[in-house]
Amino acid sequence: MSTAADGGFEDPPAEVLAEAAAAFGLLATPARLHIVWALSQGESDVTGLADRVGGTLPSVSQHLTKLKLAGLVRSRREGRRQVYLVDDPDVVTVVRLMVGQLTERAGRMPARSVRLRELGSR
Repeated sequence: MSTAADGGFEDPPAEVLAEAAAAFGLLATPARLHIVWALSQGESDVTGLADRVGGTLPSVSQHLTKLKLAGLVRSRREGRRQVYLVDDPDVVTVVRLMVGQLTERAGRMPARSVRLRELGSR
């Protein structure tokens, strides 16, 4: 990315901002974020994901379908099972960074996470 004359970064094109907002929008639900977090640790089938994230099979399957259509996850067949994995390593980086930072902060400043949730629901 090139820099602007004032030493800052140039604004990205509107299409890039729209694509980023759509990706963040898909990750804006705790269930989908948890699914991507789990898949960032390694591939899994829908049953394993449902057990890990505490969701029902139909619910986790619907979330996976949306994530798959957006190109954030992909699947491959292993016998009779569909195994899911994150399709975009940059998404793994962003999710690990954000969740890791918030987990670290939660241990030090629990009030901040409450404020973030309140702001996000507005």
